[in-house]
Amino acid sequence: MDTELFDKVYESIVNRQPTYDGIYYTGVKTTKIVCRPSCRARTPKRENITLYPNLKSAIRDGFRPCKRCKPETPGTLNPDAMLAAQVDAIISANYTSALTLSSLADQLAISPYHLQRTYKRVTDRTPIERLHQVRLKEAKFLLADRKLTISGIALSVGYKHASHFAVWFREQTGLSPTAYRAAIQSNAESRTD
Repeated sequence: MDTELFDKVYESIVNRQPTYDGIYYTGVKTTKIVCRPSCRARTPKRENITLYPNLKSAIRDGFRPCKRCKPETPGTLNPDAMLAAQVDAIISANYTSALTLSSLADQLAISPYHLQRTYKRVTDRTPIERLHQVRLKEAKFLLADRKLTISGIALSVGYKHASHFAVWFREQTGLSPTAYRAAIQSNAESRTD
């Protein structure tokens, strides 16, 4: 491998970027462990690294897969990104429920602290911010239907009381649900004129 390419891969290892995950595997000579380039473990010294084009080659040379980044797991997502994807799936399927950080962590059998820290590192937001985003998108969609009541919409997006929903919606958008609905109606009427 040429030095320039090695430098780029090593830079991604230092920055824990997934750029070269699945393309190269990092064999650490001092520990005899093979990792993904984005592994969150301590960064090895440059001279202690051997890059492999596939996991089989590294194992054949006596390296064992890292228990932290699990390079033997199929797919390009590292374990942290897989965890974030699992959280997103749970939120999308259950946003109408009373989800909390603790309940999400319980479903994934990890600590709330680890879940919060990992999810925020991967997505730049917290799981609860993601929950609010999903609920808000659905609430806006439902508010376009004038036949639905505000309390019915509140229940549909996970709030037991319309008043709590209204306060939350105003915090998110700057408008009450009723004002938002009126603005949608006004925009729709102006487009038909």
